[in-house]
Amino acid sequence: MCGIVGAIANRTINAILIEGLRRLEYRGYDSAGVGLINKESQALELCKSVGKVQELADKLENTRQQGNVGIAHTRWATHGKPTEVNAHPHRSHDIAIVHNGIIENYQELRKTLREEGYEFISQTDSEVVAHLIHYHKQTSASLLEAIQKAIKELKGAYGLACISEQDVDNLYVARKDSPLVIGVGIDENYVASDPLALRQVTDRFVYLEDGEVARVSTTGYEIFNKEGKSVERDIEISRDTVESVDKGTYRHYMLKEIFEQPKALKNTLLGRVGNQTVFEESFGSEATTIFDQVKQVQIVACGTSYHAGFVAKYWFEDWAGIPCNVEVASEFRYRNPVVQDNTLFVTISQSGQTADTLAALSEAKDANYLATLAICNVAASQLVRQSDLAFITQAGVEIGVASTKAFTTQLIGLQLLVIALGRRARLSAEREKQLVSNLTDIPVFCAAVLQLNNTIATISKHFTEKHHCLFLGRGVQYPIALEGALKIKEISYIHAEAYPSGELKHGPLALVDSDMPVIAVAPSGDLLEKIKSNLEEVAARGGKLYVFADENAGFRNDEQTTVINIPHCPQSIAPIIYTLPLQLLAYHVAVNKGTDVDQPRNLAKSVTVE
Repeated sequence: MCGIVGAIANRTINAILIEGLRRLEYRGYDSAGVGLINKESQALELCKSVGKVQELADKLENTRQQGNVGIAHTRWATHGKPTEVNAHPHRSHDIAIVHNGIIENYQELRKTLREEGYEFISQTDSEVVAHLIHYHKQTSASLLEAIQKAIKELKGAYGLACISEQDVDNLYVARKDSPLVIGVGIDENYVASDPLALRQVTDRFVYLEDGEVARVSTTGYEIFNKEGKSVERDIEISRDTVESVDKGTYRHYMLKEIFEQPKALKNTLLGRVGNQTVFEESFGSEATTIFDQVKQVQIVACGTSYHAGFVAKYWFEDWAGIPCNVEVASEFRYRNPVVQDNTLFVTISQSGQTADTLAALSEAKDANYLATLAICNVAASQLVRQSDLAFITQAGVEIGVASTKAFTTQLIGLQLLVIALGRRARLSAEREKQLVSNLTDIPVFCAAVLQLNNTIATISKHFTEKHHCLFLGRGVQYPIALEGALKIKEISYIHAEAYPSGELKHGPLALVDSDMPVIAVAPSGDLLEKIKSNLEEVAARGGKLYVFADENAGFRNDEQTTVINIPHCPQSIAPIIYTLPLQLLAYHVAVNKGTDVDQPRNLAKSVTVE
């Protein structure tokens, strides 16, 4: 879940490394560090700091350290507290490494290396990698060979970058189950755990595969496979724009990304639907052949992506009549599910790097699933590469840790999948035409909802001194209530729970009092009257209600009830539309409470560790 950047050039690379780290803070920001080698002095120097990248930038400027070869790291702590000692890079004599991932057998390796005379100063699993490479370097013809020997002993996931005082013309990288990319420049080259980190210097990238090691110099790069043989790899051109990572006029990335949703949703639909139908080829060239055989769907995801899958379960079973199971990836991977014939295995992830989801996909490939399909925002991600089919959302770069536009674009992809499979079951051509029409209207509805921003900002002030709140929804809106609760707790640190509103009398009603805000999602539909009845139960106990309701639903403001009227929209897209005001509520509550909206404590954007 950490971020890695490296560069080798005939000029000073400090600015490249620091800017790269800034762009990777979404992956972790507990501490940061750089390792630099000046080719003239050939001396390896480390600079580390606790906190965000700016702390490191200030410290590095004061030390006046400069380098032509270097590696850098921003950390999300897994082993050991956020301290300078535990920050990367880690050093062993003449070499230094940065690492993203988890070394599962680090305790055994640490014991062995101690017996060989190595001293450990950190609590991390990563330090063993530096010492292990140095240990093998004593009996190897080159640093490359030492790295190849070392990674054979590592169990777990790793993205590694390594430099040495004794090999100043190269930097080395290796990966397994952790993303790593080479950025191709002119008379200089770069490495990173995400192309985003390098978009200020290049748009040309080479992606490493599992088990590969690469030697990178100013003049080029060479990639070696698991067997140590040199392999060729095509350069891919990135279409992401540098401007997409700027906040522009917005105070926070999260607010910017909330307001980007009309465009992101439109882009995700572009080329995927016609006037009356879904183009199932957008899921892959083999989609039609595979979809013809699907009888059941298994969805696996984590966090916000899990909530998207939960919404899709209602659509699959209601519209298409196709059984659908949805599970949290971290639970799914540790049990032995009974796999029914012709089951499509669907994974959902914004980054395509989520460790638990990737592990579940790996397990699925050894099971009796018909095929695998990834719904993901990153086309070059490991999740997409390892799946039989893929639907690439067009959310664009999402920096805020709390997912917004990634979630709603995932819902678009899932709804298109439901329609594509449903037409083979009980979904009529007329129904498909109506659903597609509703989807194409989404950007307009979203833009209308975003006009409520100021209203929601005013209401959010009621939550500033609160410590708990309860979200309610019925049917397909229950997962949206779950997502609303997750957003509040992620960025404002208010304890929030979500329940199906019909469950109130079975326990949660005991929590309701005048100090417990209750947020309800109440679009029009078959369950509206039941929702009203449930909310009467809250009012009768003195609870304060905040109801996001269809403008035609008949809710009225009173002493206990605050109604936020949402433009009337078709039921099929209501889960997407009602997500936006809940995102805005969470955002404004967090701003009022003074928390770090884009980088909430203890969290990171891409959870690339178990």
